[in-house]
Amino acid sequence: MLKNLEKIVLLSLLACGAHSLSAQKTTVSKVWVADNGDGTYKNPVINADYSDPDAIRVGTDFYMTASSFEAIPGLPILHSKDLVNWTLIGHALKRQPPFDHFAKPQHGNGVWAPSIRYHNNEFWIYYPDPDFGIYLTKAKNIQGPWSEPVLVEAGKGLIDPCPLWDDNGKVYLVHAYAGSRAGIKSILVLKQLNAEGTKTIDAGVLVYDGHAKDPTIEGPKLYKRNGYYYIFAPAGGVSTGWQLVLRSRNIYGPYERRVVMDQGNTNVNGPHQGAWVSTQTGEDWFLHFQDKEVYGRVVHLQPLKWLNDWPVIGEDKDGDGKGEPVLRYRKPTVGKTYPVVTPAESDEFNDARIGLPWQWMANPKPTWAFSDAANGVLRLFADKLPDSAKNLWFAPNVLLQKFPAEAFMVTTKMTFKPSSKLDNEKAGLAIMGLSYANLALKKMNGAVYLVFTTCTNADKGNAEEETVIMKLDAETIYLRVRITAGGRCMFSYSTNGNDFTETGSAFKAEPGRWIGAKVGIFCTRESQTNDSGYADFDWFRIEEVR
Repeated sequence: MLKNLEKIVLLSLLACGAHSLSAQKTTVSKVWVADNGDGTYKNPVINADYSDPDAIRVGTDFYMTASSFEAIPGLPILHSKDLVNWTLIGHALKRQPPFDHFAKPQHGNGVWAPSIRYHNNEFWIYYPDPDFGIYLTKAKNIQGPWSEPVLVEAGKGLIDPCPLWDDNGKVYLVHAYAGSRAGIKSILVLKQLNAEGTKTIDAGVLVYDGHAKDPTIEGPKLYKRNGYYYIFAPAGGVSTGWQLVLRSRNIYGPYERRVVMDQGNTNVNGPHQGAWVSTQTGEDWFLHFQDKEVYGRVVHLQPLKWLNDWPVIGEDKDGDGKGEPVLRYRKPTVGKTYPVVTPAESDEFNDARIGLPWQWMANPKPTWAFSDAANGVLRLFADKLPDSAKNLWFAPNVLLQKFPAEAFMVTTKMTFKPSSKLDNEKAGLAIMGLSYANLALKKMNGAVYLVFTTCTNADKGNAEEETVIMKLDAETIYLRVRITAGGRCMFSYSTNGNDFTETGSAFKAEPGRWIGAKVGIFCTRESQTNDSGYADFDWFRIEEVR
């Protein structure tokens, strides 16, 4: 009777989750769709920077999370019914602790490779902060609310945690080390957790040393199958490595080693860490990322088959037990065909909350933005740059989203209302990375000017180079940037929305710290008064380059 009741509760929870998911807006990208519409797909299945993906299946639903570093909201939650068509449905981390620390940009820090699991009718995400330790957040519903993160273990350099609830009731956590903080890397450690999964209860045991054969082994994922414990882990470096699998009858080892996928004869470098998932029809698949530099770490889907209790990932053309990535393949069999969907990109700003694709560069303040749904605009207030900020790289209130493809075009309509009391308020469209560029309106000497700004090696504190294009009498302007192969960015502007004028030479986008380049909007000022100017963004549209 009790077991039946538990089943009813579980089904009810899943039904609630499914209902809320069905209410989500669905979109189809104009610049990248992985579903070929003929029963096949092409990689990457998500052509955007969702690095270190981990995924699970609950019933007929697949869920994925990924690293988010300093960007907030963090820990993105993506949903799919077939492993090919994905939507972004929320974030598990609304603010990043320690809150004061992440009140300013911490580029490359924050949330590194997380793991997501479903256990005891709850969703669990363990994530590492290499400077503070390993955290846990939980939710009964995938869309939240998610609990305030609990520090499972404090420490420097503890990264890439993954739990396992064993058949004997014990709970384990495997993780790697970041050499930059811990002073050692290329090793994996197994620790026990308390029954609640909230604290480590021992110092841990080193279960694999990768120095000899598998340098920079990291990103471990812990599974159990057919009496074997498996650790899936990439080694050899993000852009140059291979996918490793370790197995043992004893969770503490010794572990056998096998390379189960590498680049082979493909252009898919890395291929780096990810997640093994099984469909409800009994098929096995593997999600992982490829580092595409300025475009970030994009998500690929590979077939997986088991041979003599070893996984083979991708296509094994020579039968040696090691596969290589597929570029095109049949879609997973999941019992039915689902509509083509992609993560949201464009935004008409018609909602009362900021859209899911957007992330700030630090924990946000409520005074940075107003989602004015009644007027269909997103209002960014001009927030004062920190006194220590040498350029926009150090500004927390920059609102960004990921590059969605190798070639695309962004256009936004902006109305600028600077304060009558201040000069040097500025708002516009930006490409952000270690070097950045933006096209913006700026108030100077009591008038508004269109300015083009670049900053080389912004992360080193270099000064901006600003070019004044023209004085502008109108409040409203259309700003555009065309991104083509290699991250080449050409900015342009229009006063009528039809005729666009390029600003001059192209800007070469650069990745950020552990992330790809991003595109977005901002509104800043250099001094303080008792009120603020603002910029209203009517829409933000991502389209094919034309």
